[in-house]
Parts: sequence; structure tokens; C-alpha cells
Amino acid sequence: MSETPVTIRTRKFIRNPLLARKQFVIDVIHPGRANVSRTELAERIAKDMKVSDVKLVSIFGFRHKFGGGKSTGFCLIYENLEALKKFEPKYRLIRNRVIDKKESSRKQIKEAKNRKKKIRGTGRRIANHKAKKAAKDG
Repeated sequence: MSETPVTIRTRKFIRNPLLARKQFVIDVIHPGRANVSRTELAERIAKDMKVSDVKLVSIFGFRHKFGGGKSTGFCLIYENLEALKKFEPKYRLIRNRVIDKKESSRKQIKEAKNRKKKIRGTGRRIANHKAKKAAKDG
């Protein structure tokens, strides 16, 4: 699939020390191909930016130009895995296979939500603590 050459250009490069990451916009030029997979892009960027682990590269928000051949998206390169887990949204951690998705049924989620709605005030913190403890033990 990667027989045609793909050009990657970066724009708006910012080093963000507070969030322990580098962030920039990616322009991917891919003539003759419908699109380029996120994993392939992450590997290329990790190699080009000399990143030790591909998991530290987070790619998202891609839009394809009309007529094809060019895509634009956003890239974050974290300095370490702890910063990645701390600042990256949970859905992107699951998508990039950094953490595993917790499986539970739709009914369980809704029942927990409705139980949580019934508790108000200072009892809410205690109830949340008990629920977490029960989930960890059970």
C-alpha cells in the first residue's frame, strides 16, 4: 500500500513545556492514494523527529482536501509516557492502544449514572469513594 511516495510537512511548530510535548500541524501530500493510515504516519513522524517510542506520537483531526491528494491534521509528540497518560484525553489513549478499553454493558453504565444522580451534597464524595473501592475489589 505504501508504494507511492508520501510527503509530510509540518507547520505551526510549538514546543509546549507545560504539557511536556511538541505540537504542530501536519500536511500530508499523497497523490494517487486515497489516504494514509494514522499508524503509518505516526511511524514516519517518530522516525523523522527521532522519537524513542511510536506510542508517544498522537495524531488526530485529519481532513482531506476536495479532489484528494492532500490531508491536514494535528500531531502531538509527548516527552514521556507519564505526560501522555496525564494530558491526553482517554478516548485518544484507547484509540492509540496506550490503555485498554474497559468493557461494560450499556445498561450498567446507565444504572450507575442514575444511581449517581440520586446522591447530592457531601454524601456524593463518600458514595463515589465507596463505588470506586467496590469496583476495584469486585
